[in-house]
Amino acid sequence: MIKTIIFDFGDVFINLDKEGAMTNALELFEIEELSEELIAFNSFYEQGLIDTDEFIDFYMDNFPKLSKKEITEAWNYIICDFPSSRLEFIQQLAKDKKYNLILLSNTNALHIECIQKHISFYDDFKNAFNKFYLSHEIQLRKPNADIFQFVLDQNKLKPEECLFIDDTKENTDAASTIGINVWNNDPKTQDIIDLFTIKKELF
Repeated sequence: MIKTIIFDFGDVFINLDKEGAMTNALELFEIEELSEELIAFNSFYEQGLIDTDEFIDFYMDNFPKLSKKEITEAWNYIICDFPSSRLEFIQQLAKDKKYNLILLSNTNALHIECIQKHISFYDDFKNAFNKFYLSHEIQLRKPNADIFQFVLDQNKLKPEECLFIDDTKENTDAASTIGINVWNNDPKTQDIIDLFTIKKELF
């Protein structure tokens, strides 16, 4: 029986434009692909191992033609809209008090600041959860197994009683290796508000 539902944030609740953001960044930086160094540095930022100033300075050092504003806008390009129906869905779940609700997101300070600025109901959304874990705040990042173990340990959860929902298969695969039930949702064809229809076998 599922007692705890662990949700990803991006492309589960808030829509993301991953392909567009990558295309935009490559054009802006005038490169064909992100180097291993850039990818690693992005991961460090999401894991809270460097702060925003260090992150921006790194990009300005590597791409001196660009301003802080251009780099910030390119980084936040990925963030799109947040349908109100999804807020209503999680708020109703919170009201029903049938499940322990946890958010577990790979994110960073710049993205959260952007969301807080443009999504008026961000605080209402956050308050619907029993626990709200952001990678840069807990210094752990999916798909590393330690982030899932952290959530289980912090909340004294049994993996078989949890469902983890994420649009990235690498993340759901990692969670499933320690016994957590998973749904690798497809943001192009599936909506979180249909959870109990799509995954009815678990409930």
